[in-house]
Amino acid sequence: MAAGRPAPGLLRPRGRARRSLTDNKPPPPPQDGRPTSHPAAAGRRAASYGSPEGDAAYRYARHRPRTPGGAGEMEVQRMRGRTAAGRQGATGRACASRAPGTFLTALRPQRAGGRSLSRCRARRPARHFRHAAAPLREQVGAPALRGRPGPGAREAAPGRCRDSPRRSPHLASPQLLLPPSRRRPSMAVFDTPQEAFGALRPACVQLTRAQTMENVARLQAHLAAVSASALQELQEYVLFPLRFALKVPGPKQERLVQSVVQCISSVLAATCVKKQELLQELFSELCTCLSPPSSSSNPAPLSEELKLAVIQALHTLMHSAYGDVIWSLYQPSALPLLGFAVSLLLGLAEQEKAKQIKISALKCLQVLVLQCDCQEHRHLDEDEAQQCGDLFASFLPGISITLSRVITGDIKQGHKPTVSAIRLFYLIVGLVMADAQLATIAKNKEKLPVEESRISELMVHRGPDWSKSTAEKLSLLLHKMVEFSSVHPHWKVRLELVELVHHLLRNCSQSLVDSFSHLLKALVGLVNDENGEVQSRCKEVLQGIAEQRIVAQNRALADVLSENLHSLATALPRLMNSQDDTGKVSTLSLLLGYLKLLGPKINIVLNSISHLHRLSKALMQVLELDVTDVKIVEDRRCEGVCGPSGSLQHGVQKGRCQKKYFRFFTEEKIFQLLQQVCRVLGYYGNLYLLVDHFMGLYSESGMYRKQAAMVLNELIAGAAGVGVDVLQEREVSLNMDDLKGSIISILDEYTDQANWYLITSIDTEEISHEHSVQHSGLTARPGGACSSVLLPSPEPHVTTRTMNSNIWQICIQLEGVGCFAAVLGKEFRLLLLSALYPVLEKAGDKTLLISETALGTLVDICKACSYDSLQCLINENSDYLVNGISLNLRQLAHQPHASQVLDTMLRHSNASLLPLVEDVIQDVLSALDQSYNNQASTFLRVLHSVMTALVQWFGSSCGEEHQQRQTPEWWSGTLSQGQQVVTRQEVEQFFLDYVRQKQIAEGDLPDTRDEEADEVLPLAEPEPNNSDTEGETPLPSHAQLAKDVMERCIHLLSDGNLRVRLKVLDVLELCVTELHPHGNHLLPMAHRVWPALVTRLISDDPLAVLRAFKVLCTLAEKCGDFLRQRFSKDVLPKLTSSLLSQAPASARAGPVYNHTLAFKLQLAVLQGLGSLCEKLDMGESDLNKVADACLIYLSAKQPMKLQEAAQSVFLHLMHMDPDSTWLLLNEVCCPHQYEPPHISLRPVKLSGMGRQRNEFTNNVLLLLERLQQQESVMPQAGTQEASPP
Repeated sequence: MAAGRPAPGLLRPRGRARRSLTDNKPPPPPQDGRPTSHPAAAGRRAASYGSPEGDAAYRYARHRPRTPGGAGEMEVQRMRGRTAAGRQGATGRACASRAPGTFLTALRPQRAGGRSLSRCRARRPARHFRHAAAPLREQVGAPALRGRPGPGAREAAPGRCRDSPRRSPHLASPQLLLPPSRRRPSMAVFDTPQEAFGALRPACVQLTRAQTMENVARLQAHLAAVSASALQELQEYVLFPLRFALKVPGPKQERLVQSVVQCISSVLAATCVKKQELLQELFSELCTCLSPPSSSSNPAPLSEELKLAVIQALHTLMHSAYGDVIWSLYQPSALPLLGFAVSLLLGLAEQEKAKQIKISALKCLQVLVLQCDCQEHRHLDEDEAQQCGDLFASFLPGISITLSRVITGDIKQGHKPTVSAIRLFYLIVGLVMADAQLATIAKNKEKLPVEESRISELMVHRGPDWSKSTAEKLSLLLHKMVEFSSVHPHWKVRLELVELVHHLLRNCSQSLVDSFSHLLKALVGLVNDENGEVQSRCKEVLQGIAEQRIVAQNRALADVLSENLHSLATALPRLMNSQDDTGKVSTLSLLLGYLKLLGPKINIVLNSISHLHRLSKALMQVLELDVTDVKIVEDRRCEGVCGPSGSLQHGVQKGRCQKKYFRFFTEEKIFQLLQQVCRVLGYYGNLYLLVDHFMGLYSESGMYRKQAAMVLNELIAGAAGVGVDVLQEREVSLNMDDLKGSIISILDEYTDQANWYLITSIDTEEISHEHSVQHSGLTARPGGACSSVLLPSPEPHVTTRTMNSNIWQICIQLEGVGCFAAVLGKEFRLLLLSALYPVLEKAGDKTLLISETALGTLVDICKACSYDSLQCLINENSDYLVNGISLNLRQLAHQPHASQVLDTMLRHSNASLLPLVEDVIQDVLSALDQSYNNQASTFLRVLHSVMTALVQWFGSSCGEEHQQRQTPEWWSGTLSQGQQVVTRQEVEQFFLDYVRQKQIAEGDLPDTRDEEADEVLPLAEPEPNNSDTEGETPLPSHAQLAKDVMERCIHLLSDGNLRVRLKVLDVLELCVTELHPHGNHLLPMAHRVWPALVTRLISDDPLAVLRAFKVLCTLAEKCGDFLRQRFSKDVLPKLTSSLLSQAPASARAGPVYNHTLAFKLQLAVLQGLGSLCEKLDMGESDLNKVADACLIYLSAKQPMKLQEAAQSVFLHLMHMDPDSTWLLLNEVCCPHQYEPPHISLRPVKLSGMGRQRNEFTNNVLLLLERLQQQESVMPQAGTQEASPP
């Protein structure tokens, strides 16, 4: 071994290593005379303080047999200047006896006397990140450790950092600290210190002699073959040449320095630093690699690779420190060194462009300030946190300012540096500004000894003045950071911002109270973040704040929220008018979050007149509706009957989904946030106070009425807890009597005549009705100055904007009634006497939106009051409804809406309602007979509703038959039935008819007196005769009712008012449909109505002509050939001449013509003329007139709908007289040449043969093809009928 030893002066350092900076007193001398460095003496010294590690090391040194394995340690001692050969083996064994530790093992604060508190409390086992005693015993074979059982005696999980390798609590080998990619083979080549020393010594000597990259690489290669336990014993020996390479004076290659630093990092990753002197020296030497020259204040222009290697080496060094060793860096005496490292890392984090360097520097700085992300690391106890807070308070200004610049830096740096900077910021601020620490700080700074006076100048006293000043400065930084990070495009930055708010609010709610206006604003604003993780975390944090009652128990925070709420309410209208939809969502989310955080403390805000006034006016302005849409006013309800289920549900859904258009926003999410704001107010606030305040705004001006109604509806829903999202329960439960009283007062205000009967259309009749109702309401409400806002002038000038506003007000009030029903449930049945009748009125309103909204309200009432259906609701409450209708019908001048209630009842009920309303209908007929000049229109509306219901209940079979006859299957069936087996008698009759028709065509007419007698006879037959009807069965009540109504219509068909005539025609058509099964009564009534109907057809307004033609089609369908002669003589010539005269105009008209009344009249006549001819069984001459009049509409110049309608006429003519129709069409266009079957026959010549294609060609060819298909079907059907079974 002497031959391989280097020269004595070559490896020997110039002096001994310094004593630990924390050891103010020398260690006690050993009792057996051995040197202090002897492992047995060191073990006794540690055991004297009760340390388990020292006890184990002492027994290990005494009982382990001496082996010749101390050569490596001898070389170490020689390099350190020690010559005592007797200590070589013992020192090696002492190193091996200590189990490897982890970062920050057993941190203990320093006591004022200079001795380490960890030694004063040595009886308490170290708990920080120490390996358990069991692995230690496995290595050294020592018996059970002495001392009291405690956390240190249990198997504690070692420290594990996110950025450092994992350490297993069951394997003491530091090799497992490395990640899999850097881990050495499981079976190292050199497992013992002796073998490892022999392999490493030449490389170490060579590197000490010549500092080159090749020598560093050679040493690195040898280190890869050494086991971790062996390397631990040779740690200082291996580190010496590497440290020597860094200390050699003169310029050094950066690549060499990088290789040396990386090699040091690999040694530290596999071993533990157990000496304070070594830790501080390595820490200082690594920091020196990054330090600038003495003449420059900026970091040295080093390569990025070297900077990254040094940062990683520092990171590894901090994690390799074992036991109390790490605490030597956190004593006041080490403050300059620590500050030096902090400033270097902050400079790299701020100024470097490489993202990896910025991230590594920030994470290393996080480790340096004892806020590592290792999951198994325990938190610092109170004493440790207090001392760290005192220490890091000196660095807080620089750290916070630099980190704020990193956070608000260029977005191109990526999200990871920003996330790391935010995490480091709230960890260091939360440590230094913690409420628990600042509460224990004395007001005045303690006087330190003279020898520590210079260090004390660097220390900061965290007194009240310092805390207040620092909080003000941090508030500025936090405001800037929050504004930047809350809108950062990457969701992880926003998520980390949530963690910042949570951490500071939990630890610094007293010291940083002035900053929480910004922090809570950010937290609340991120509740509706687009990212799901940010949303969920935000809600968790807010929920935790509410559950811990941080705001409720902190009056200062409550005051901050109240002031923020007032400021936001003041600026809300301006923000909603200037921001985009995203900004509006953020603003309203902030408002909603403030209210949720205040929770039960919200009454503090509401009891302030200024706060309540500002908040309510802000809601009034933001909820202003856009009432410029004309379509809302134009949409009218169809005067038909709603189906029992399908169409009703469709109308309800359409009414409910009708979107409200607001002036300041269009996004539906914004309206939902405003709804939540109102509901949270109702949930936490004083309901009587809120209802009274907003009812005052409702009555104050028509400008605020719609908004106030919306707010009142949401307040009631929130007070009942319906659809409200809160963070904490209210302190006082809801009183249902109070809620019911508020609902009754609101309902009375809604259904007041001045607020319920508003002008919603430009109908003169309706305006006059509303005008009279509102004046009657004014007399009923004396002293109501506010009602004059809604009252029109004696000659009202109503604009579309006013009508739109009135429609929306009624709809909002209807929605409120439905909301009240949902809140009260079955208790709402007591309010049906006052609420059901007005809602039924609006369900019969002509305005579509009002009608559909009212239907939705009725459905809500059914659900709330447990009615099975709307029909059940009406039937069970029909007694007082009918009574109200009957009373109001007697005062139509003041109550013109009774007909709407009856209309709604009839449309949504069944035949069981007829006996209840029959007397009311008779009253209507009697009133119509007495005052048809003034109230005819109102009464006809009632009669139309009655007849519509009767047709729905009793006349559905006829309508189904009529619809069935229009289907193609009916046509094919009729064609197949029309061609039966041809018999001899039928052929004979065919020729007799042909001869008779030919004689008529040639003018050889038979005696017409018989025919006239035949024609007069049917006219006289329908006349009612008492002798004939005496034995007839009496009409059912519904048919008798239809007959009575039809008699009134006959007299009103000649009324001078066009509106009345149109309504009469509609009612008349329904009466004809209802009386169809009773022909003996229908035909006489048809005879009586015919003269007035003809007048409407030939000399009336086009609207009346159009409606009268529909009635004529219905009469023809129900009465059949009874009207043939009358139609042919009185109506058909006028129809054909009108079609011929209008054809040129429609042929040259453009697309706008399709919207004119003339076009609609042409279309109706063409669509109904074919079926009229077929139902009335018209003669050949009349069919020819119809064909000639309709032929011109087959031109391609006509509008497409008129062409299709003309085709339908010819299809009916084909069925009635296919031969004449075929001949007429072929005269226009003949597609084929017909050759005679024999030369003796003359060829057939038609005028349409050989013609070029013209405007009629396409339609004529289509009709001829249909005719050919019809003829091909008929022989096949005849063949099938004639075939034998």
